[in-house]
Amino acid sequence: MITSTGNNRIRAVSALVKKAKARREQKLFIAEGPKLFSELPRTHLRETYVSESFLKLRAERADALLKGCSYEIVSDEVMRYLSDTQTPQGILAVAEQFSYTLSDLTAEPAHLLILETLQDPGNLGTLIRAAEGAGATGIVMNTETADIYNPKVIRSAMGSVFRMPFVYVKDLRETLLTLKKSGICLYAAHLKGSAAYDSADYTKSAGFLIGNEAGGLTDETAALADKAVRIPMEGRVESLNAAVAASVLMFEAARQRRSGSGVPLNIVPVSGPCRDNI
Repeated sequence: MITSTGNNRIRAVSALVKKAKARREQKLFIAEGPKLFSELPRTHLRETYVSESFLKLRAERADALLKGCSYEIVSDEVMRYLSDTQTPQGILAVAEQFSYTLSDLTAEPAHLLILETLQDPGNLGTLIRAAEGAGATGIVMNTETADIYNPKVIRSAMGSVFRMPFVYVKDLRETLLTLKKSGICLYAAHLKGSAAYDSADYTKSAGFLIGNEAGGLTDETAALADKAVRIPMEGRVESLNAAVAASVLMFEAARQRRSGSGVPLNIVPVSGPCRDNI
């Protein structure tokens, strides 16, 4: 059993918890807690650390979770040192990062979430979970977007990060042009959108552009959208949280795809490969 926070292995794990640079360089990340541990694909599991009290107080659960896995027992003090939460859950995995290409995300009909400089880890985790729930085919992010392997993102996504394909791209503009050429219609969530979000047809390949929490989409990125759509607001509310707005759009696409047809009313034509989309 490891009882010292000065242990070299413990220091290395702690760096993965606290430092994005360490995660990038080693291509590893941390998944903490029984739920995340149970959903993590075993092909990506590299190391497992279990607290002494978890083994004693939750023996039956521990036996089921750890069946077939090698693990290191650590003192409760060491687990508290490693944990990113105030109340450690007793089990922590070191996992290999996932690897995808843009083509992995664009199965027909594509349903993409495209994020520009989203900064809040909680928002990103919420969006990953919502994207899976809405049947999105993948998430595209520029490199200024929050680290998807931040422990707060992993926790907020509640396992969806293990199943939702994603890529970071250095040149978002070039990526958007590539998507447009492949027939994916891009919709920018924008306060000045020319049409309500539910007046468009999302049954064909579509991508939703979501910007920074404070500043929204940059003008350059918004200009690349085939259409800017808005979510009508009642009362004195001007806009929604980025994660909520994106969820509204993605679930509208999911609703249309379940019914097999888009919304025929208030159609406004656009140019390009998705002319028939709205």
